[in-house]
Amino acid sequence: MNTQYKKGVLELLILVMVDKRDMYGYELVGEVSKIVDVNEGTIYPILKRLTNENYFDTFIKESKEGPIRKYYHITSVGKLKKEQQLQEWKKFSLSVNKFIKRSEVN
Repeated sequence: MNTQYKKGVLELLILVMVDKRDMYGYELVGEVSKIVDVNEGTIYPILKRLTNENYFDTFIKESKEGPIRKYYHITSVGKLKKEQQLQEWKKFSLSVNKFIKRSEVN
């Protein structure tokens, strides 16, 4: 997949996933990787920025399977950001898809 496509959608994917439930970083990497090919070095800077911008809160929780984990929890501001980005994405993808369909007809 085109790198620029990925960059444009990663933040939205992360916001949507954490809105469903609190998640830790490595877990997010695994879930996002099911949709687009990414690595930890791509996801963690986004998580740090989203936390610094108050879209996420973090908390530490012990794990039964290993070391303690830092979980990300979406804030009310983060929920608004997610909704805004989701609407922008839907509008953008609809416009692009309409354009492609029209160009295929001609």
